[in-house]
Amino acid sequence: MKSRSFPRAHLIVAGLLSLGLCSLVVAKFTDDSDSTRFTTEPLPQPTVSLEPATPSPAVVETAAAVAVAEPAAPPVNHTTTQTQVKPGDSLALIFQRQGISAADLQRVLASTPLGPRLRRIYPGHDFTFTLAEDKSLIKLQYSPGPLEALEFERMGDRFAGREVTQEPERAVAYKHASIEHSLFVSSQRAGFDDALTMRLAQIFQWDIDFVLDIRAGDEFYVLYEELYLHDKFIGYGKILAAEFVNQGDSYQAIHYSDDTGDSGYYAPSGANMRKAFLRAPVEFSRISSNFNLRRKHPLFKRTMPHRGIDYAAPRGTPILASGEGSVTIAGRTNANGNYVVIKHGEQFVTKYLHLSKFARGVRKGARVKQGQVIGYVGATGWATAPHLHYEFLVNGVHKNPRTVKLPDAAPIEDNERQAFEVQSQPLLALLSNYKQQIQLAFNDGSTP
Repeated sequence: MKSRSFPRAHLIVAGLLSLGLCSLVVAKFTDDSDSTRFTTEPLPQPTVSLEPATPSPAVVETAAAVAVAEPAAPPVNHTTTQTQVKPGDSLALIFQRQGISAADLQRVLASTPLGPRLRRIYPGHDFTFTLAEDKSLIKLQYSPGPLEALEFERMGDRFAGREVTQEPERAVAYKHASIEHSLFVSSQRAGFDDALTMRLAQIFQWDIDFVLDIRAGDEFYVLYEELYLHDKFIGYGKILAAEFVNQGDSYQAIHYSDDTGDSGYYAPSGANMRKAFLRAPVEFSRISSNFNLRRKHPLFKRTMPHRGIDYAAPRGTPILASGEGSVTIAGRTNANGNYVVIKHGEQFVTKYLHLSKFARGVRKGARVKQGQVIGYVGATGWATAPHLHYEFLVNGVHKNPRTVKLPDAAPIEDNERQAFEVQSQPLLALLSNYKQQIQLAFNDGSTP
């Protein structure tokens, strides 16, 4: 079949007509758009409505579509557990009980400078662990007390530590007790714990022998701080001032801190409550054998001078250096057992016999401070039971440690006198006022 063709002139006319029609259509739409965008007529302002706008169904649908399209955050499954250090615990044992890897333990210990402090933990301290599902450690908090904590947080493959401290609120409080049997029993009845009672005794230990000198009818008045955190009582602060009446003699002490932060307890006159030597090197132990130059020896049954005092105490009781000095002997003999000799300047020497063992670092030539633990009570050498034999020599002559006059420690310096008066006078006034209230209450027959 033969195909049909149009003349060339006809095709040209048809093309021109089509092009013109398209131009008209495009011009129409372009004019409408431009007239809308560039009009000089003022546009009507939208009316502001106080009613909440209701989104159109299209908008709600779009928002929902976007929310569905966003990836959901993975769930966080952390667990937090708390534990307390038990006697005999180590950090490794605690981590093992929690199921935490040894690698995480090493990472925490390696975080400087706070990590190494976790090697010195004690019973009663608290740990809080935050763990992931796989038991990897995320965060660790160690609290040796209510006012301080060490926090370690994972930062990739290591831990960053920080120290957190809180300042408690301090309230001034008062206590009074009359002793009937013992200092500790009377203190407990007054509401003191044993730690605060021990601190009270330490203030007056240079003037009062709390083993032999305490009598029924002795009494004490104490002005001290109570510590609160978030309105919860958390313990005791400083003893601010105290008075102890022993066998009719009254002793007063006031706490004083100088500008450098050094603090101590002083009599109202400014005399230091401390002496150069402790009256007894073992706290609250009974004396089993006194200073006696004509004593009959319990083992050899013959008169042998006893040139010291024997303090009977349980094996392992800490023995304290009675004064600052240098260790000249830390050794052993058949008679003395384990023993320590300390030289205090040119005049004074103290000896400590029958120790079960020496404290760490106590060796010939070592310097020791007053009250430092130098060993522990035992029964080595010629001893029939655990006790400390203590001797006190002045210029090479044995003296009775209980009655020898002890040299005083340094008093308040002249340039500190005015500051001492400013701190001490209000405390003494408070203590005196409280004492008067107590005495009035007793005279009225009421319980204070």
